[in-house]
Order: sequence, then C-alpha cells, then structure tokens
Amino acid sequence: MTFSLVGRCERTGAVGAVIASASMAVAARCVAVRAGAGAVCSQSTTDPRLRGELLDAMSGGVAAGDALAALVDRTADVAYRQLAVVDAAGGTASYSGELALGVVADTRAPGAAAAGNLLADRAVPAAMLAAFGDRAGDDLGARLIAALRAGLAAGGEVSPVRSAGMVIADSEPWPVTDLRVDWHDDPVEQLAGLWQIWQPQAASYISRALRPSELAGLGAAGLSRPDVPPGVPPRPPVPGGRSQPGGRHSPRASR
Repeated sequence: MTFSLVGRCERTGAVGAVIASASMAVAARCVAVRAGAGAVCSQSTTDPRLRGELLDAMSGGVAAGDALAALVDRTADVAYRQLAVVDAAGGTASYSGELALGVVADTRAPGAAAAGNLLADRAVPAAMLAAFGDRAGDDLGARLIAALRAGLAAGGEVSPVRSAGMVIADSEPWPVTDLRVDWHDDPVEQLAGLWQIWQPQAASYISRALRPSELAGLGAAGLSRPDVPPGVPPRPPVPGGRSQPGGRHSPRASR
C-alpha cells in the first residue's frame, strides 16, 4: 500500500527518497539514506532491517544491483518484500517479490528507481520516474516532490493516501532533509508545503553544525531566527530570569 522513489542528483551527488502510503507514518520505517552510500525504500509487508543491510553494503563500495541481488539471495521471506535502491554513483536496482501486496510494479533508470504495491494503476512508478527525470535541473527535493505528485496523479494506491515523507543525504554524515507527514487527508501536498518552508532554511542548519562561529548572533534578542516560521510568537521569559532546562548552562543530572 505504498509508492516511492529513490534518486540521485547528478549535479551535487546528493541522494534521497520520497514515499507515500495509506498506512500511518510510512517514512518512519520504509525509507533510509546515507551520505556516501545511497538511498533505500523497503516496503510491502515491510522489514525495516533491509534498509540498513543495503546501506551497509553500499557504504562498503558494493553497487546497488549487486547489493540487492545478494540480499534477495540470502533473506528469508523476501518474496513478501519490495525494494528500490540507488547508490552514491547513481546505480539503481529494484525488486518486487512474488508475494508482494496487490498490484505491484517497479522500474528504474540511471539515477532513480521507483516502486509501488497495492497500486490503483501499474503505471504509477513509471510516472514517478518520468517526473523525476524531467526536472534534472531542479533541486533534488523539488524533483522528489514532483515524482510523488506524479505518482498520486497517475492513480496512487487503491486506498486513500494518509502519510508521506522525504529524506535527503548530501556530503554531511546525517540526513540534511528529513520531513514527514504521519497522518493527514492530503499528506502529499502537506509534504510539499513543508519542503517549501524547509528548503530556504536547510543550509543554515548545516552551518550551525559545521561553522557555528558564522552564526554567533543567532537567537540573540532582536535578531531573526531562520528556524521559526513567520507569525510564531517568541518563547516567553522564565519567571525570575532563570534559564529553562536545556539552556546555556552547565549540564545537570537528576539524582
């Protein structure tokens, strides 16, 4: 009950995954990315462990196709699973087991792979792949959102979609984008809206981690906070001037 795509940006080398489902919180258990390795979607009677196994293999230099073939050969109950994989070089692979749920389809091209199960139309993954490829000059996040919208427009799955998510890894050793809509009547458009808010801020969070001295005034009184959307009121002061837990004071532990 899921449709998804994994892809790599040819310009930057970033990798990402996007997914939607009738199930709650699909991105929490079905997608994973790792800088220098690739991106994976593990779905259809999902086994979340398969994501890590594939990323570990690709981190060791194994190409997406070889990593997936080896996993299929050694994994019990793999016939129930569906997988889409892209490696750090843009190699791709996909798999739909003979016991995967409902109407299934998967497709791939250099730089991206798409898959779906319990589909309303077998053309859904192909529509996603085409939309991703048609926007090669855009940011990876925008391409992933376009692919998800295209999959929904092509029919999506047989049940109403309720959750969606997108994860992106670049050169940093953590996902630079990790957005989720865990339950909503229109999760794809909610996710697209989150991306529009997040995209202008994303680079600032990398700077906070790697170059904090460049943002020395961030959060000081009277300065703007790029992580706070317009219209959100400031945090109220603490009575007596004491800092709230988690403030800039020595760590404390309860006894």
